[in-house]
Amino acid sequence: MKRIATRIWLLIVTFIVLTVLFMYFLTQFLYLQLYVADAERSMEEIGVKLQTMYKGGRVEDQLIDDIEIYNSHSNYNVFAVRNPRELSACVPFDIDYDALIGVEQREQLLANENVSTIGYEPRFERQVISVMVPLVDQNRLEGIIYLYFPLAKISELTNKEILALLSSAFGFSLVMAYLVSKGLRHIMRPLRDLQKAVDQMAGGNYDIHVPVTSIDEIGKLSQTFNDMAVSIHKEDEARKNFLATVSHELRTPISYVKGYSEAMQNGLIKDEDKEETVRLIVRETNRMERLTNELLQLARMENEATEKVNCYPIPLAETLREVEYLIQPALAKKNISLHLQVEEDSIVMADEEKLKQIFINLIENAINYSEAGQAIHLTMLTTATHVTVQIKDFGQGIPAEDLPHITERFYRVNKARSRIDGGSGLGLSIVEQLVKQLNATMRFESELGIGTIVFVDIPLMEEL
Repeated sequence: MKRIATRIWLLIVTFIVLTVLFMYFLTQFLYLQLYVADAERSMEEIGVKLQTMYKGGRVEDQLIDDIEIYNSHSNYNVFAVRNPRELSACVPFDIDYDALIGVEQREQLLANENVSTIGYEPRFERQVISVMVPLVDQNRLEGIIYLYFPLAKISELTNKEILALLSSAFGFSLVMAYLVSKGLRHIMRPLRDLQKAVDQMAGGNYDIHVPVTSIDEIGKLSQTFNDMAVSIHKEDEARKNFLATVSHELRTPISYVKGYSEAMQNGLIKDEDKEETVRLIVRETNRMERLTNELLQLARMENEATEKVNCYPIPLAETLREVEYLIQPALAKKNISLHLQVEEDSIVMADEEKLKQIFINLIENAINYSEAGQAIHLTMLTTATHVTVQIKDFGQGIPAEDLPHITERFYRVNKARSRIDGGSGLGLSIVEQLVKQLNATMRFESELGIGTIVFVDIPLMEEL
């Protein structure tokens, strides 16, 4: 935060310095363009008006005296001379005649053009502006009217206001410094809160919230952080619950295998019970293997969640008949019949292996919750945009309060039954991930004691 505050301060100081430099150069520009240029223009106008008094020929003493009288009433110093070399006797400072009127300046004067000069005069300790207006007759320089004026310094022009100006500038600087300091503290407060929150989150505290005090970028950043903290907190809780559930799920079969194995090793199992014991060990080992495989599959699917699945045209009826063939052993084991009703012309966009996995899992789930001798109906219904595959069983059904949660990991409607048949509570979670990968949808309808219907909507292949 100190680095950001320092950068802001440097930015403000830079702006102030640039403003001062701009004002300095602007003042110099205005001084030259307004004050100096105005003085030069006024002197030339006066000189031209006085020039009209000259009627030609030799410059008369009367003209020189009249100009001298005008000088006594003018803001500028004005006098006339016949010979430019006489200027040194008329002005209260040294004049270098050759520098003042060189060849170029003499040509200008002979051409009846005014000559203006500006130079520093040590006696006055300031710049002096002068204007020479020629008195020319028949291409002969008979004399010049010379006007000069010591220019006031910028500080002298503002001498009366300079103290008030400096005082105002100092007071304004103090006020600005206070306001900037308050503004920075106000701006940096939510950033400091964010920094503290991030430090706490780095320490493992995800249940944290920062106040949102504005609707600007910093406020949006704070709100985004809060949303992220809530998401991470939920993810952390889900991870802890997941690990706890996995540990619990594995603890039971491991304890079975360990207990029965040690009992057999120590000769505590009777010979007539050894076969049953081995069967129990194999069953629990299979449960651990199935659980491990399903966990690995879930992890792999989550890593592939952002990857696009390569979907291609599939004749759905043919795929469902292959599923029927693959599921026959499970159906025969419980003497359950599968009634398949398909539409041969329906072509969907999907991945065939993922489709098979979806329907095998759903049919196996229907078998597990159906009584021996019952039937399962699998029906296709084609609409304009998709094919709906309906899987209907007549098993025990799902309570209404459990229906929204059945795709959650390790969620069991009948926990006791799931323990016996080895179900892990991950099957429908896997199916849900597969359905999402295929841009399909899945929904459930169930009534306790009557049965369950699963609807899977798969996109149709678009016609070319």
